[in-house]
Amino acid sequence: MSIDLNADQVTLRDSIRRFMKAEVVPLITKHEAERSFPFELLPRLAEFGYLGGTLSEEDGGMGIDYPTWAMMMEEAGYHWLSLRTMCNITNGSINRIATHGTPEQKERFLKPALRGELKVCTGLTEPDTGSNIAGIQTRAELKGDHWVINGRKMWITNGAFADVAMIVARTYSPTCDGALSAFIVERAKSPYDVRRLDTMVLRCTGTAELGFNDVEIPKENLVGQEGQALKGTLKGLDAARLNIAMGAVGAAQAALDLSIDYVKQRKQFGRLIGSYQLVQKHIVDMTVRVEAARALGYRAAHALQRGQDVRQACSIAKLYATESAHEVASMALQVHGGSGYSTDLPIERIFRDTRGGMIPEGTTEIQTLIIGREILGINAIS
Repeated sequence: MSIDLNADQVTLRDSIRRFMKAEVVPLITKHEAERSFPFELLPRLAEFGYLGGTLSEEDGGMGIDYPTWAMMMEEAGYHWLSLRTMCNITNGSINRIATHGTPEQKERFLKPALRGELKVCTGLTEPDTGSNIAGIQTRAELKGDHWVINGRKMWITNGAFADVAMIVARTYSPTCDGALSAFIVERAKSPYDVRRLDTMVLRCTGTAELGFNDVEIPKENLVGQEGQALKGTLKGLDAARLNIAMGAVGAAQAALDLSIDYVKQRKQFGRLIGSYQLVQKHIVDMTVRVEAARALGYRAAHALQRGQDVRQACSIAKLYATESAHEVASMALQVHGGSGYSTDLPIERIFRDTRGGMIPEGTTEIQTLIIGREILGINAIS
């Protein structure tokens, strides 16, 4: 890592690395094969601040600054992108409830989520709505003392496992006519349909389709004010994009480290393959991409910490880091030759999982349009 860390950050990083190597890495092969996730890890990760760590201590967090958070996301991505993804999904609900929740909601949902005791997911994407959050069609209608929700949510990370779904829906009540609001839906008390979706990437994150057919939830499960969810959702995207970017940096670094070790041991034609110019070219190209992606990520993290407008910086970091991570993983696969295809090595998993970063929280194309708008002041998104 070429980015300077202070003494406290180095101490935390080293503690995280020891934990990941001892407690997480030995579980990966089993859970990848079973398409499952070791939720027993979440309370232990919470001790490092992976769940709600950037919140103030008053809200139950640790007041972790964004550069430190970036380092933590990189370490999670280095060891297992599915783990980083599950932390990110949990934090989405944590941050919304901490910011907009009532005291009762914070007691019932926020506190157990911060402890890693509550499995949560966020329902934004729909069959016909991806990056265009304003196009959400799921409906929530107020009927007496409860809301009735109808609609479908697609590609919902942790949807197959979650106890609670944070659903964004178009809201209809005497005081709201179609604007977006957020709702807490408890699976046990307000059952909804869940269909597990097998995917190429992040196979342990329980991706699912959620179906809501006249699902009733209590009136008090509205999170925040009616009709204000779009603004809150968009506001949280910058930090989420930084999380994805730094996870991608970590995965790319892992692929690079594995490749460096491999080319120093593997021989062909009587020579270490690391001595061949074309192999060295791969290693150099990988290194340049990792270093550049990391620098862009920390640049965005420091801007977030300073409270600056970071839409451009976070979009640049996400765009470059996710694209570069998959390029690095592809070069790592090439360096490993036929061995890279084997599930006995982590390269094939890293190759698949790094492809997953280019779509969530706004696709590469959406990031490009956002950056163009920030540079030119001309909106290409109608």
